[in-house]
Amino acid sequence: MTEQHVHHRTIRSFVRRTGRMTPSQERALAALWPRYGIDYETKALDFPALFGRSADIVLEIGFGNGETLVQSAAGNPGSDFIGIEVHEPGIGHCLLKARDLGIENLRVMSHDAIEVLRHQVPDGSLARINLLFPDPWPKKRHHKRRIVQPAFLELAASKLRSGGALHIATDWENYAEHIDEVVGASAYFKLDERREHRGDQPLDRPTTKFETRGLKRGHHIWDWRFVSV
Repeated sequence: MTEQHVHHRTIRSFVRRTGRMTPSQERALAALWPRYGIDYETKALDFPALFGRSADIVLEIGFGNGETLVQSAAGNPGSDFIGIEVHEPGIGHCLLKARDLGIENLRVMSHDAIEVLRHQVPDGSLARINLLFPDPWPKKRHHKRRIVQPAFLELAASKLRSGGALHIATDWENYAEHIDEVVGASAYFKLDERREHRGDQPLDRPTTKFETRGLKRGHHIWDWRFVSV
């Protein structure tokens, strides 16, 4: 989605898809948002106050239906998780899963991830950022919309603590080449590990819905862990 302005335009790396929500997802958004949701504001969040403790903060950008995000939160009770997603049915699904499992170390947001990072995430506050199977924008004329760009890497690095990790995964070979090139040229990250596999070697993460879909299409999977420097 591209927003037009009089003097400049901002390129969005996502398309806000409303989709059809089930009645239970609609009820979840209404009833569970006060428990799990964070509204967008142009001021920094206080993570210890938000979660009632001091712990490692993991931010996931584009969590889809939230299955893997909830699984990660459930499996890592010593860390706190924040997920960002703009697809409302996926948010509703995530809230239902979190409620059913009694998850407390998870909060969600529905806003542009770049604006959230810029305005709401304090510098040096994150232990890890997950960017798992972002929109590949496969057409060449749309490559500029890919979220993995030099400006994003600079912003992400500023929000990670020293030695914090950026995890990226994709099932699109052309995007994998793009990630290798763009992050490889960045002064803000160094490569810690890279894997190419067929779904059998995910790098410190659960298997995602988008990964399963790509595997059914015969795609390979690429995983990276980059460390901020």
